[in-house]
Amino acid sequence: MKRALMDLFPPIEPYAWGALEVGDGHTLYWEESGNPQGPPVLFVHGGPGAGTAPPYRRFFDPAHWRIILFDQRGSGRSVPYAETRFNTTGHLISDMEKLRRHLAVDRWLLFGGSWGSTLALAYGQAHPERVTGFVLRGVFLFRESETEWFLHGMAAFYPEAHRRFVAHVQGDGDDVLAAYHRRLTHPDPNIHLPAARMWSGYEESCARLVARPDPVEPDGAAALAMARMECHYMVHGGFLRPGQLLEEVGRIAHLPARIVQGRYDIICPPVSAFDLAQAWPKARLTMVAEAGHSAMEPGLRTALVAAVEELRRICS
Repeated sequence: MKRALMDLFPPIEPYAWGALEVGDGHTLYWEESGNPQGPPVLFVHGGPGAGTAPPYRRFFDPAHWRIILFDQRGSGRSVPYAETRFNTTGHLISDMEKLRRHLAVDRWLLFGGSWGSTLALAYGQAHPERVTGFVLRGVFLFRESETEWFLHGMAAFYPEAHRRFVAHVQGDGDDVLAAYHRRLTHPDPNIHLPAARMWSGYEESCARLVARPDPVEPDGAAALAMARMECHYMVHGGFLRPGQLLEEVGRIAHLPARIVQGRYDIICPPVSAFDLAQAWPKARLTMVAEAGHSAMEPGLRTALVAAVEELRRICS
């Protein structure tokens, strides 16, 4: 085990996995690990489009939790890959309910970061009776100001990355989001793959408190789902009403939540986590001083494991 990941639980393998047909031509990958008899926890990945990975199982004590991971529509091992048709927040909420019933889960703890926090909140507000609590990181409420910040505001901190990001679509109109949407949804790989590399590279450049000394150029095919899906959801306002997630927080106000936020999260600035915590009586916000956006930064990893352990005593 790498010393840098000693604050997580040991690596584990899933004991069950499968493919769930959810309609509209989409099939989701899912897996379970940990304790089959334990209280269920659902990992809601970010992006949208990022998919899951084995390290995400390690935020949870495998002796206690029934750990459930799944790849959202168009993401990871779900098929069709990078597909935006029939891919909205409403579809994803419905998919989570189909997965819950398929796995015979009554209620589960939701763990989500970045877009995962958005979807966890949207699902919880739609089905509060199916949730025991929330662990949220890098809160993104899909307000117009947050999308505008991603597209342009981050230039205040990462001007060189933003300049490359904008330059890729220079000459394709003044609307950067619309220009990327045209390219990322273009059928020609010679057009959508370079755009995917640029979009993902921009986000990766801004994701950590301390940038990697030797950043890896994103592979276009691997980056396509996240870049295309993020752009697709931004163009459509997250398929949410303006202000919906804060306005509807009363539906989950009785449920416990632990919000973990990097103080220097440039992608999802702390004001969103703060606003959510202020509106939610049973939420507690932990601001991690030396952290940015990535869940795998040391301070965030430690705080997330502690948050899950705390809710273990409340929700189990």
